[in-house]
Amino acid sequence: MFLIAALAIWCALHVYVVWRMSSIPLVASLLPRKALIAAAVVLGPLLWAVPINEIDFAAKLQGPSWKHPLGTDDLGQDLLARVLYGGRISLAVGLAAMVIAVVVGTLVGAVAGMSRGAVDAVLMWLTELFLSLPQLPLLLLIIYLFRDALKSLVGLEASMFILIVAVIGGFRWMPVARLVRAQFLSLREKEFVEAARALGASPARLVVRHILPNAIGPVIVAGTIDVAAAIIAESTLSFLGLGFPSDVPTWGRLLYDAKDHLDIAAHWALIPGAAIFFTVLSINYLGDGLRDALDPRRVI
Repeated sequence: MFLIAALAIWCALHVYVVWRMSSIPLVASLLPRKALIAAAVVLGPLLWAVPINEIDFAAKLQGPSWKHPLGTDDLGQDLLARVLYGGRISLAVGLAAMVIAVVVGTLVGAVAGMSRGAVDAVLMWLTELFLSLPQLPLLLLIIYLFRDALKSLVGLEASMFILIVAVIGGFRWMPVARLVRAQFLSLREKEFVEAARALGASPARLVVRHILPNAIGPVIVAGTIDVAAAIIAESTLSFLGLGFPSDVPTWGRLLYDAKDHLDIAAHWALIPGAAIFFTVLSINYLGDGLRDALDPRRVI
């Protein structure tokens, strides 16, 4: 259910950007590619109903053909079905990690931006501390330490999803916090905020009704960047063998499985690598479109 909800939100953002930005030539030229990626990930596993774990040793390491449009792996499993299925997982991880990063970063940045003195200094010191930590070694260490304990509670696949999302999201909130703080420091001195304060608005009302709505545009753009970064981080963990189990074909896991067959089956690695590249590129363009679509100075 979470995968379906997350992908529905992603597609809704695409539709919103299409509606707001279709008049801009550059964005309009990219819409077919973005729509193709969204449709392939969401509807692909329903239209291409080949089991992802169907083994056919007679067809192993074959190149693209009519029966297997993207070829097969060393077990004869259809790569098209596995890439489409892995896209759902990779995007769900990216979206869930983005939600964590945006929520935590917005809370920290809002409190720091509205506070003065020691509270602001401590929160920014904490943010700088997290920014200075080496992220990839800590990701590997945390997953290695807590993977078995969490697996005994919720199962292998669920434990890896929770752990990967929590770890990636927990190390991506700092840029959002700094961005939100900068926006709050600027907006809290504006005339409309001073007018609301003079009329007796409480600090919570100032934040919710006046400051945060005007700072949400850059936050959403930063959130799309976090989605792309989370997909790359999950792919990196899976490529290093510390991500999802081998029977869950995420894009990073497909690259990990293909690394020993690059000389005889290059398509096995090129296809998930291209999927990561074009998806991250599409999300970055989505962020640019959202930035312009949410710009209050833009007139439709």
